[in-house]
Amino acid sequence: MLEHLLKRFRLRVQSIHEVEDSFSSTVYRCRLLGGEALYLKIPYNKIKFQRELEAYEILEDRVATPKMLDYWDGDEVCAGAFLLSELKGSPLTTEASSNVAFQIGVLHASMHDIMPPENRDLFGMKNEFPNWSSFIENQFYSFAEDVKGTLDEQLYHLAIEKFEKMKQQLPSPDGPSFIHMDFRPANIIVNKGNVSGVLDFESVRFGSTEIDFTKLYRDFLDEDSRLSKAYQEGYKSIRPLIDLEAVLPFYRFADAFNSIGWCNRRGTEKNAAFLEENMKKLREFVL
Repeated sequence: MLEHLLKRFRLRVQSIHEVEDSFSSTVYRCRLLGGEALYLKIPYNKIKFQRELEAYEILEDRVATPKMLDYWDGDEVCAGAFLLSELKGSPLTTEASSNVAFQIGVLHASMHDIMPPENRDLFGMKNEFPNWSSFIENQFYSFAEDVKGTLDEQLYHLAIEKFEKMKQQLPSPDGPSFIHMDFRPANIIVNKGNVSGVLDFESVRFGSTEIDFTKLYRDFLDEDSRLSKAYQEGYKSIRPLIDLEAVLPFYRFADAFNSIGWCNRRGTEKNAAFLEENMKKLREFVL
């Protein structure tokens, strides 16, 4: 398949390396004979391909992303593929400055400020906002089937009870907005103190912004109030920020629960550390 795509996109390469930290697609970094670096991305299935395609088209000239140079819509063997430009820099780390956190807030709010287009049909990016409560419930209970065999029976039932109780306490949803659904440091690229852009649109939806803060706080903002303040200032420079204290506890709990289910789906041995981390979090939330 790789050879087929290199020919299809007419790429003359001097080296190819598979990107290791890609969980929902196969990604190759290609160094061309002229020295330029490009990325070949092969989504795991057709719906992920379609979401990514629509996201690049919607975000173009509105939010900083890699440039989609070309794409192939696949066949019976392959879901499709993208040829993407390189965003200069490296993934966000907790060593980032307040200025970077401010820029991330601006970037995030710029995505959330995008509403469903009125003049086109979308086939991959669903608008989940009208039935937001059902969307969250369906997502949780789909992972519950995978979680059930991992938790002891008492903890499992306590988690279900906690989900139902906390869900009733959520405020009215904020949207409909473009939501990334995987807005975390690995998908945010920083270069020399400036944010280059955001990657990976395989899970995007239109929905409520409240779900989209969870992973950024989990992996980046939780430990540093200075960064959190700068991020919020950047966000509010574009659009109003919801009351995060009213929604983050619920989504942190649901994220830990769903992540346990994700580990079971993808393999508990190779995701052992992430599984144990979320088991610990879930016990703290529930007990």
